[in-house]
Formats: sequence, C-alpha cells, structure tokens
Amino acid sequence: MGIASDALKNFKGFNLKNLPEVEPVSPGHRACQGCGEVLALRQAMKAVGTNAVVCSATGCMEIITSPWPQSAWRVPWIHVAFENAAAVVSGAEAAFKSMNRKKIINQPDVTFIAYGGDGATADIGMQALSGALERGHNFIYFCFDNEAYMNTGIQRSSSTPFGASTTTSPAGKNSSGQSTWKKNMAEIAVAHGAPYVATATPAFPIDLMNKVKKASMVPGPAYIHIYSPCPTGWRCGIEESIEVARLAVQSKVFPLYEVIDGEYYLSRKVAKPKPITDYFKIQRRFKHLTDSEVSYIQGRVDAQYEALLKKCVVEDKKKEKE
Repeated sequence: MGIASDALKNFKGFNLKNLPEVEPVSPGHRACQGCGEVLALRQAMKAVGTNAVVCSATGCMEIITSPWPQSAWRVPWIHVAFENAAAVVSGAEAAFKSMNRKKIINQPDVTFIAYGGDGATADIGMQALSGALERGHNFIYFCFDNEAYMNTGIQRSSSTPFGASTTTSPAGKNSSGQSTWKKNMAEIAVAHGAPYVATATPAFPIDLMNKVKKASMVPGPAYIHIYSPCPTGWRCGIEESIEVARLAVQSKVFPLYEVIDGEYYLSRKVAKPKPITDYFKIQRRFKHLTDSEVSYIQGRVDAQYEALLKKCVVEDKKKEKE
C-alpha cells in the first residue's frame, strides 16, 4: 500500500442518489453559452465542498466568475498571475500548516486547490506546477483543458491537438493547422511521483466528482486533467459540449483513467470505439483535414490507447449509471 492507497482504502463514492447539494461556485457567472469548462468547475467544486481555499490562474474561469464588484465564489478564492497558481497555493498550504502547528488557527482539514487552463498549466505555469509537485505540497491541481488560449483569442497551446485550426495555427493552403501533438500533462504529473493523478470529463460527472473526492482525501499533491469543451474555440454548437466530451472518450481521443501510487487503473474501457471522424465532424476546427490526415491521426490515437492499456494493472469493473 502507498500513500494514496492507504488514504482511499475506505473510500465511498458519490452516486446519483447521494450527490452533494452544495454549490461553491454560484449560478450567475458570465460563462459563454454551452461552456464545458464552467460545468466541469462546478462539478469539481461540488465534490470538494466549502472547506477549501482556491487559487485561480488568469483565464476564462477567472474572468467569468469575478467581474468586479461581483463574485461567483462562495469559498476563499485568490486570483493570481497566469503562471503561478501552483506557487501561490503552495504558500497558502504552507502558511496554514505553520499556523495550525503554532495553534494560531485550528483548521487542519482545509482542501487547497489551484487551477488553470491548458495554457496556464502546460505552458507558462508548468515550472511552478513542477516545483509544487516535487516539493510534495498537500493540494489538488485542476487543469481545465480546452486545448487553446481561449480567453485571449483561440491561440494554440502545447495542449492543442494535432490538426486543429487556431488563430495562431491556422489551416490553409500550406498548413493543416496545429503541427505538434498534444502534451501529455497527466503523464508528466505521474513522472513527478504525485500519489494521485487522474483524467476526467464533465460528460461523466460521477466519475469526475469521485476522482476529485479521492484527490481531496490523499495527502500530498494530486493532479486532475479535465477535458473542457469550448464551443467558441472548437466551432461546435453551444448545445453540443457534452456530446463532444462523450465522443472524445468513446473515440479514445481522451481516455479516462487514474494513477494511484504509480499504478494505472482504467476508469472506462472503450470496447467498441467510435471512429475519430465522429468526433471531428461536429467541430469545425477540424473540417479542413484530408482523409489521409484523419487516417494518420486515427493511427496515433489507436497506438496511444493501446500503450495506456498495457500500463493498466486493473480495469475498474464498477460501471456508473449516468
């Protein structure tokens, strides 16, 4: 047994009959219609509850929840720079630890959270996140991955998938869009030795909320990479966010798994995968791709999924009713 395994041995998860009613992120925020990211944020915070301190990197979720003089936050919330959410939450966690030790306060069970989009996580915030994971701070980091810098105009990030068209990787006569493959941040977190790492999506809310709850129970750093559809940047319908998120799992583009003390567990095996064309066809950011390019991407997706299966020591047999 490891750190996470010991903490989770008596874990009792959420189901459709015992979902928490608490709403740490209130209604009335200013997200775009159909935003999958704010839905994921809401689900994650419902699982954490109100005994939390949250550090937010600059980005969509900061902008839409905190237009002065209003706030959608019902828990202590700190807006920090684009690149240093993980550094600031490290300081907050260390300060609480010190004040508890000195008996200045008696709040030993606060959950510390940092979050950012893929730009704030995989690009300019990666240094701070790497340091926080390496030092072993007791916090959860959420990456709400909408696969580009959406807040500033749909610029590509290192999390933008190969072939996607953005304003800085536009498709054209001599370009097929993004020319590099998506950075695997979950694997990077695993490489740091984080005791709990997981992937999640708002299309499977029970799975997402249970993973967040587990992360809150594990001492030390936890990382959750959350697929967050953006109709504005992905050029899909505002009513299609959950369909896109579900297709990402069903087509093996975004597998759901968790890594507990270094051991991989598949959350949802895709026995009859849908072709990647089903996932692409409702997103206009991929409409320019040729048949050969789609075939090339399909091969890469298949190979990565098979590599993940080989790492998984246990397949989760519990099927959630969602």
